[in-house]
Amino acid sequence: MEIFNDFFEPGAAGEMLSRAGHILAGITWIGLLYFFNFVQTPAFADMSAESRSEAQRKLTLRALWWFRYAALITFLFGLSIIAMNGDDADRFFKGQEGTAIMTGMLFGITMLLNVWGVIWRAQKVIIGSAESVANGGEADPRAADLAKPAARASRCNTLFSIPMLYFMVFAAHGAGFWHEPIGSTIVYWLVVLVIWAFIEASALGLIGGYDSPFNKEVFDDHRRTIIAGFVLLAVVYFIGWELILKNM
Repeated sequence: MEIFNDFFEPGAAGEMLSRAGHILAGITWIGLLYFFNFVQTPAFADMSAESRSEAQRKLTLRALWWFRYAALITFLFGLSIIAMNGDDADRFFKGQEGTAIMTGMLFGITMLLNVWGVIWRAQKVIIGSAESVANGGEADPRAADLAKPAARASRCNTLFSIPMLYFMVFAAHGAGFWHEPIGSTIVYWLVVLVIWAFIEASALGLIGGYDSPFNKEVFDDHRRTIIAGFVLLAVVYFIGWELILKNM
């Protein structure tokens, strides 16, 4: 069968299938991220404690399984795409498309680490506590303290998802429109990394705690989180790409 000819070569069927899997898993991951932030969280605020507990045990737990494994599969398919490009990957990452992809990867990998390292670890305790209470046991005293870290990490992922998705698409459908080569990317990456580090460290409570002025302004309301995501995208694109990369 033709599909198996040079299966693992760049541009062949293996890469095509990896891209399809990467996109499908990514849609599942980000769709559930938006469900948690735009639908579940506001709905939980209007529920009674009993209703919220039942929803956590019967709905959120199932959704989190798809959420965290979709994140992992998205990442693994992304790695397979890079691996199948072999020697071409080094050349690719030095150009326009590669810089855009790496920008998206920075936000995407951070989001993956937030899912597995913060959100899921906290939710295991929170949902486990709800299960214990529903079965007549005691609440886990750690649950209340873990709600804020999980919420901050989830909102941070929502914010990062906007530039992440843009630059992943921009790599294929926008960056290539630049026919002139780009020069040094050092200043670009310094700007991006400083902004990324500040937002992520703030969400983790490392700068001013979980209720810092930045966190309360950006993460307490999902509408402001969305606005902040587009502001971040505008800063990275117009300052990073239009002002820095085009003039280096």
